[in-house]
Amino acid sequence: MSVSDIQQSAESRMGKSIDTLRTNLAKIRTGRAHAGILDHIQVEYYGSPVPLSQVASVNLLDARTLSVQVWEKHMGSVVEKAIRDSDLGLNPIGMGDNIRVPMPALTEERRRDLAKVVKSEGEDAKIAVRNLRRDANEALKKLVKDKEISEDDERRSQDVVQKMTDRCVVDIDKLISQKEAEIMTV
Repeated sequence: MSVSDIQQSAESRMGKSIDTLRTNLAKIRTGRAHAGILDHIQVEYYGSPVPLSQVASVNLLDARTLSVQVWEKHMGSVVEKAIRDSDLGLNPIGMGDNIRVPMPALTEERRRDLAKVVKSEGEDAKIAVRNLRRDANEALKKLVKDKEISEDDERRSQDVVQKMTDRCVVDIDKLISQKEAEIMTV
């Protein structure tokens, strides 16, 4: 493995950590309805769990209401139960093959709790990025030990990896502050 391979691997894996953070933050509701909030819900479909998007379409009725249109009539109650049992705290209303999901208004206390969850998700992403930096630096040290690169090359490469880490941490901080602002606005 060469120095450039190590750097490219670290950069792509750090990017994946940021993408994971984005998807995790998208699941945290802000009081407004958006179709992506139900993406992670799994529904029992003929004995196997499948994502909700494979058995129904999710649309926005208004700023506080989602409409879930199931494609098979008998799946209505199953989808309704899956939404109710999810960790989102939603109470769907079944109307045959159409399900309305009203978004309850967030209280100030609930907003603060959600902001704490956002910070926790961000800290987890930062830890993941730092672990990737550590792994890259260890791989560089192994190359020096095996006499494939010089110590000067190792230091330069570690500086590059550190700059990548710093950029990722700044991106994570931006995502966290944007989400917190989104949650705290009434």
